[in-house]
Amino acid sequence: MSEKIIIGISECLLGCKVRFDGGHKHDRYITDTLGRYFEFKTYCPEVAIGMGVPREPIRLVGDPQNPSVLGVKNSELDVTVKLKAYSQQSTQALPSEICGFILKSKSPTCGMERVKVYHANGNPNASAKGIFAKALAQNHPSLPIEEEGRLCDPMLRENFIQRVFIMKRWKNLLLSGATATSLIAFHSQHKLSLMAHHPVSYKLLGAMLSNLKDKNIDNIAADYISQLMTGFKYIATRAKTTNLLQHCVGYLKKQLDKEDKAELQKLIQQYRLSNIPLVVPITLLRHYFRKYPDEYMLQQTFLSPYPNELNLRNVI
Repeated sequence: MSEKIIIGISECLLGCKVRFDGGHKHDRYITDTLGRYFEFKTYCPEVAIGMGVPREPIRLVGDPQNPSVLGVKNSELDVTVKLKAYSQQSTQALPSEICGFILKSKSPTCGMERVKVYHANGNPNASAKGIFAKALAQNHPSLPIEEEGRLCDPMLRENFIQRVFIMKRWKNLLLSGATATSLIAFHSQHKLSLMAHHPVSYKLLGAMLSNLKDKNIDNIAADYISQLMTGFKYIATRAKTTNLLQHCVGYLKKQLDKEDKAELQKLIQQYRLSNIPLVVPITLLRHYFRKYPDEYMLQQTFLSPYPNELNLRNVI
């Protein structure tokens, strides 16, 4: 993909001074690394409803399922209605080109999970989603959403970025118009990757696309992307990925000699034992499929799901 992928982001993560204390939460990985591939559309719910910078800090209070948003120092400051209205309106009007979202963790508006909720007396109660994050997830259940803190985990980071690139390819397909042929081709590209993430979704989607004659393609497309993105939320385990690597080797059984097969099998086993990262057997597989082209394997996103320069498979 030559153009940058557009994703939404909590504005403070880009270094913008929009925090309650006039500060920011600049994340260098996001701006310096992901910024080479992503274009950011910023959101700050507190500023958007006119709270200003600096401002009274706020927190979630009351029922974790439906908390109020009150001032920390001044409990009479109640911005619940304004924040909920803004969150619903802005997420429902989310630009169609947005392919993912990175949220600020622990924020009463943007926290994706484990946001503290307090009793009215100030004692901790439970945890919940932030007001904006909850609306975003409800209105866009298939959209890849992650918190900046969780991106420090190599597995979660790789999973999120892979889903963003899948969503971008999906939106490109929709721009051209979904057809039975394009749906089947898209699914074929992602079949192997999906096997490593969620075999159940792999089977469900295969059945969904097995007979598209006389079916409403738009309805099928909506159901398809929902199930696909649900499947890719599951982390691709080392065991399932090892099985998939072995599956890929099967496409080379006639081309490789005994020594090459032994070398490839050794690397796969070393990966399974966590002695080497995934990039090592993947690199060798890509080399062999360039040398011995296989039409089916060359179209698989599993071999190149995102730019190699992101180095995501170097640490998993």
